[in-house]
Amino acid sequence: MSGDIYEELARHLDKAVAGAPMSPALMGILEILYPGEEAEVALELAIYENRTLADLEAALPGKAGRLEEILDSMAHRGTVFTQQKPGKERIYRLLPSVVGFAEVPFLDGEDTAEKRALAPLWKEYILEEAYGDEMARGIPLIRVVPIAESLEDKSQVLPFDAIAQKLDETSFMAVGHCPCRQIARYTGEGCDHPTERCMHFGSLGRYMVEMGKARELTRDEALEMLRNATEEGLVHVCDNLEGGLRTICNCCPCCCGFFLARSRRGLDTLARSNYVAYVEADDCIGCGTCAERCPVDAISMVDDIAVVDEDMCIGCGVCTPTCEGAEAIKLRQREETSPPPDLQKFLAARMK
Repeated sequence: MSGDIYEELARHLDKAVAGAPMSPALMGILEILYPGEEAEVALELAIYENRTLADLEAALPGKAGRLEEILDSMAHRGTVFTQQKPGKERIYRLLPSVVGFAEVPFLDGEDTAEKRALAPLWKEYILEEAYGDEMARGIPLIRVVPIAESLEDKSQVLPFDAIAQKLDETSFMAVGHCPCRQIARYTGEGCDHPTERCMHFGSLGRYMVEMGKARELTRDEALEMLRNATEEGLVHVCDNLEGGLRTICNCCPCCCGFFLARSRRGLDTLARSNYVAYVEADDCIGCGTCAERCPVDAISMVDDIAVVDEDMCIGCGVCTPTCEGAEAIKLRQREETSPPPDLQKFLAARMK
């Protein structure tokens, strides 16, 4: 397949809200994820508009006899979203980078040669080339969700942070294996945190389960998984957008691409929550556990008392569950709070 088609495909994918800026690593990623005729088919698919098989057969008459098989391969690989509602034709659309072809190929957690080939390319693309900047362009793609149990006053949880209520409003829940932790392990880094912590909801979750990339969760199972992630010291993040849940990632700073682009490149890749950690000095026994757990090194020990740098704190609450000093550290609302942007403001910030 000519390199020209992959450059054309890169330009096509880069039109998405979460784009795919041109780089050498991206060319390698696209060659793996869109082999043979799949790159040509991808160019006929839209990212935000649905196509039917008939639409695509009309656009690609030379592939009409085998087009459905090609699309099925792409959907199972993790580059094409597909859905069929009762009484309707099956629809197809191209997945963007996030949430899309950056994550879906990894979600089943299987160790394959394809993933091992992709891992160093994604690491290079995020940390050395253009994709880290794409994560932060205009407005971060993700935001931190505070651990509800960590709040000073649980009655003050802001509506957009009420995860249990958001789950009640969600039609379908699923979980797959964290791509970032797999990429880190395949490139000789990483940690021992469980990988099955990448949660997806609604039609996106249904697609992932249908393709064998994730497994369905009940509401109780989803809440239990979030509690486990809290105990493990993982940071809850979701789409930086007001409305229903699409994704909750449970991230570690040593593997997550968003955290690594932030810590190693100084990029503003995640929006902090509207809360900040504070310490009741009289209750602090100087155990230092909170400082060890803080994912952004916002807590230091001064004269055996934990001290929080409020400017660095992202308001995740990871510091609170293991406090040994009578719950000496908690989250409280910042003086100024703001909801995540609505769709119009988000798009305006991302596409300017």
